[in-house]
Amino acid sequence: MTPAADGLLLFARFAYPPNERGYCGPPTHRELLEYADARVSDPGLRQLEDAFHGPPPYLRVLAAAAGVEDPFDYRVVEAYWIGNELLDRVDMAAFGNELQAKVRPRAGSGWGGVAEAIPAGAAAHHSFHVFGVYPWVGLLDSGRGEPLDILNRCRIRWAQVVSCHGDQVVVRCRQLSWDGRQLGLGEPEPITVTRAMDGLRLVDEPEPGEWVALHWDWLCDRLTRRQVANLRRYTMRQLEVTNDKVARPGPAMVLG
Repeated sequence: MTPAADGLLLFARFAYPPNERGYCGPPTHRELLEYADARVSDPGLRQLEDAFHGPPPYLRVLAAAAGVEDPFDYRVVEAYWIGNELLDRVDMAAFGNELQAKVRPRAGSGWGGVAEAIPAGAAAHHSFHVFGVYPWVGLLDSGRGEPLDILNRCRIRWAQVVSCHGDQVVVRCRQLSWDGRQLGLGEPEPITVTRAMDGLRLVDEPEPGEWVALHWDWLCDRLTRRQVANLRRYTMRQLEVTNDKVARPGPAMVLG
């Protein structure tokens, strides 16, 4: 399997959970799950993923940073969802231009809040999309649930496996907290997540002690220690930007 093909499958595993809920792409979540389960990567999967509207600006600037044309190159997809060194190579002017073209029409008067975070240290990482974009495009005040819960479950979380029970996995994970002024992460606590449904799986059954990535209520991938460190690093970097480096933090606007 080529690195590009690996990237398509990696994208499918992380994109499936929000797509299942009607976020960020066409109504094709069942097909994404079937591709992920079969470990098949082909032009049909690429076509499905090309129709997503949230990640493309990030993938394009990350591909440029990697010196590759394919936005679904494995390193590019990993950088967006998990984090790697490509994030530190991104041309921030190009990043701002990509977001202005794609996000500003949806953000409207909230665009200033998005734009402010880019020179403040934001990275082309999914955590910026969650904390720096979502509050300004109305995804936290649309009646879909409690804003803090949405922020917590939509971010990519690192967790350690405790036990497996068929399609369900118990993990220990640090949940997002809000003290009335700043976002933070609590102490690790046990939660139950899904790795498979109707006989279709995103990930094979993990072993207790393994590190994994969560998106919404799904276990999306196994993580190496390098990936855990990167995911933690870029998540904490974005929380610092959100809490301390912008005058108008989007989550504070919504959470009050």
